[in-house]
Amino acid sequence: MDIGFAEALLVLGVILAAAAGLSGWLHGTVLSISVLSVAAGVGLSFADVLSVTPGATIVLLIVELALILTLFSDGLFVERELLQQHWGPPARALALAMPLTLCVLALAARLLFPELSWPEAFLLAAVLSPTDPVVTSAVVTSDRVPRVVRHTLNLESGLNDGLALPFVLFFLVLATEADDAAGEAVQLGGEALVGAGIGVALAWIGGRSLSFLPGDALTGKYEGAYALGIGLAAFGLAEVTFGNGLIAAFVAGIALAVARHEIPETFSQFNESLSATFQVITFVVFGALVQASGFHGSVLALAVFIGFALLVARPAAVWVSLLGVDLGGPLKAFIAWFGPKGVASMLFALFVLSSDVAHRELMFEVASFTVLASIVAHGLTDTVGAAWIERRLRTAET
Repeated sequence: MDIGFAEALLVLGVILAAAAGLSGWLHGTVLSISVLSVAAGVGLSFADVLSVTPGATIVLLIVELALILTLFSDGLFVERELLQQHWGPPARALALAMPLTLCVLALAARLLFPELSWPEAFLLAAVLSPTDPVVTSAVVTSDRVPRVVRHTLNLESGLNDGLALPFVLFFLVLATEADDAAGEAVQLGGEALVGAGIGVALAWIGGRSLSFLPGDALTGKYEGAYALGIGLAAFGLAEVTFGNGLIAAFVAGIALAVARHEIPETFSQFNESLSATFQVITFVVFGALVQASGFHGSVLALAVFIGFALLVARPAAVWVSLLGVDLGGPLKAFIAWFGPKGVASMLFALFVLSSDVAHRELMFEVASFTVLASIVAHGLTDTVGAAWIERRLRTAET
């Protein structure tokens, strides 16, 4: 059913108000905003209220904007997090766990879906390699969870969206069987470097300019908008020149925090709130998209792949990456489990769907249902998990 602009805003307003209104209560339950948002999308699509076409421009724009905001917001807190004492576990998770997860998932994808080529299998794995802290908000914000665990999950999720992007684009080039794959890979690397350079340059200029603004300061209500303007400008400048806009936005967030350690807290608060708003919208659209697209492959192979991705690939990679780290079994198990898939994987899957890859529909469907299963599984266990780790630590102290 086609709905007009007013009806669309009515639905959107109710969903956003409900998500915000229930946010406090949800912290004490096994539910989460991400789970309810996806469920709302599935229900609206099933009731023929919300109709979503996978390749629609508006869908790509919504999810891409959500990712830009998420990457920039993540970048703003990364520098602050890097100054913490516990940098070893997140560094290991980024340098070892994500590449190991990618390789193991690629092997599973190739075995379970033999129609996929090796480049396509690695592309699907790269799509599903980043993690998302939004799905497990009760974990990364709960004081009951040890600081080192929250720090590890938060920093890993904040950085691996940006770090996974070059892998996605690289394997996308290989999977399209381009005539000059090597040349396109080199061009991709150049775009990533230029994007990072643009992000650093604009953030440095923007950060240093704070000392020379007319009136000597920003008014409170525009502080967050100033930071957002730098992030969006970095993305736009990179895209209209020779850079990668997503990398530019991510690096701009990090560089802005580095350029001005004393940046107003509203920089982060405003952008985190805006990012959360678009993430709710994205989860709703994604739920409708999954319900509309369905799955046309082997259901058994899909179920095995999802189980392997959530229960084996991520946990095993994290355990290997944390060997020798003095954290204790319960904390390692906690970090190993909470590696949810979210906004980044949604956008990467949509990128694949809009590409010329031979088996793009199958890859999109596998990725979509894996993300959906992750949102449900991790979203329903974040509060329970926080309570569990608190009990284990209390027991160990007595």
